[in-house]
Amino acid sequence: MSNQAQEIDRESILLRILWMVIFTIIWQLAVFVLGTVVLVQLVYRLFYGAPNATLLRIGDSTSQYLAQIGRFGTFNTDEKPWPFADWPVAQPAEGEAAHSVPPAPHPVRDEEPKL
Repeated sequence: MSNQAQEIDRESILLRILWMVIFTIIWQLAVFVLGTVVLVQLVYRLFYGAPNATLLRIGDSTSQYLAQIGRFGTFNTDEKPWPFADWPVAQPAEGEAAHSVPPAPHPVRDEEPKL
């Protein structure tokens, strides 16, 4: 290998190390967010009998994001996770159906407001 190629490889790995340190910090924050979602989802499930649809989506996309960070950190991919790539799209839930609230009835528009 030429001296110039070795220098490029050295700069490349140093930059990779920097990104890995940054994504390790982001990993810690994302784990905290996911842990919070897990606890809130559990409480929601206990009160309403079914999981919350929004929390299902947040939990799934955050889990996929953590997997992307793990793949980047372990050299399985060179593609950097969000914000350099799109945020992962949540997959449809495979477990319980989400809790749904029926829409509120709308008042009839022709009626005069009652004072």
